[in-house]
Amino acid sequence: MNLEKRTGTARADAEPRDFWEELRLSTQSRIGLGRAGDSLPTDRVLEFRAAHAAARDAVHLPLDTDVLSQQVEALGLGSPVRVTSRAGSRAEYLRRPDLGRLPADLAGVPRSGADLGFVLGDGLSPRALMDHGAALLGALAEELSDRYSLAPPVIATEARVALGDHIAEAMGVRTLIVLIGERPGLSVADSLGIYLTHLPRPGRTDADRNCVSNIHPPEGLGYAQAAKVVAGLVSGARKLGRSGVDLKDTSRSDTLSSGEVLTLD
Repeated sequence: MNLEKRTGTARADAEPRDFWEELRLSTQSRIGLGRAGDSLPTDRVLEFRAAHAAARDAVHLPLDTDVLSQQVEALGLGSPVRVTSRAGSRAEYLRRPDLGRLPADLAGVPRSGADLGFVLGDGLSPRALMDHGAALLGALAEELSDRYSLAPPVIATEARVALGDHIAEAMGVRTLIVLIGERPGLSVADSLGIYLTHLPRPGRTDADRNCVSNIHPPEGLGYAQAAKVVAGLVSGARKLGRSGVDLKDTSRSDTLSSGEVLTLD
């Protein structure tokens, strides 16, 4: 009889099966980290420190507005206007969220009266905007430009979401789409979010907005997928007359009803 079967023990040279291996394929969460004595294994500690450093860098590294402006202008949507909030520095921006919601000067923002306006804000992850902003804006323009008029985009620095309401009022657009860097975590440091506000104006609250988050392909939501969700929200907001808690994402049900086959990346 085979020795392994008779004794019920594994061969000495066989590698132990990692119980968590398959589960790790389905999540970016830190699970099954293991143990070395009373602490974590050294490689897990180093991974954590690297992720923490990446998150800190994503928050503090300044947005390269010159490069982003070139990328945005290449999309053919017009030369982007630059706006900054009343936060005079990154340190003040992090300490004073209220200043990030107020514009320093909107004199250079042209009034277009277009259907849709786009604001690209650095938010809490300028890195996310650099990595994904132009490509996501391109996908949104491709999805929306045949149905709506688009205002020239605005790049906003030291920006919170509500800064877009002031910019939108200056532009005179009916619906505002803010692309902004999301708060970095220890799994993802370059995630971008979209905030949609119909009939934007200063004083709008989070209850008046719709959010599409976790945009960072290939691990997160893809650009084309996010654009389809936003297109559904824009259409719904115009029919409903408002955005926010009363407006639901119907992009998935619309896709299923059209006979398309959904695939999961």
